[in-house]
Amino acid sequence: MSEPSRLAHLLATWDAKVDGSMQVAVRLMRHFFLLIMIAYLLFCTVSLAGKLFDAVMTQHGVLSFDTIKDVLTDALLTLIILAIVRTLFISSGFNYALAFLEIGFVVLVRKLLLLETIPTETGLLLVLGIVSALFFSLIILIYHLKQKWQKDQSVAS
Repeated sequence: MSEPSRLAHLLATWDAKVDGSMQVAVRLMRHFFLLIMIAYLLFCTVSLAGKLFDAVMTQHGVLSFDTIKDVLTDALLTLIILAIVRTLFISSGFNYALAFLEIGFVVLVRKLLLLETIPTETGLLLVLGIVSALFFSLIILIYHLKQKWQKDQSVAS
């Protein structure tokens, strides 16, 4: 073998080994992140259940608006974490994009709940309300189109 072809062969071998090790490292990091997120999801769920149980027991089933708002924002945070964990198992790019659209919608709704309803925040509340309505409409439209496409594919098959 000539020296340039031997060097090219060594570089190609080295490149393949580095690519393989990097793929393994990324896969391990993905699994580690997944375990952390599942543990965090369990913590959020237990915390939400405890907070809801405590609120119902201390207020004898008659929850105040502030308590409901607090429990609802925690529930939406848990829903966001659940949706993020769910996206880690999605392989289709279309479903992945739709899942992030849903996460964005829930984040907007949570932000709307956390904002105070004071006159200086009216413009922001209006804009966030319009954007969340657009997100919701887009999610419904995409689900409708997806059902239509699946129905067309099953008829064609």
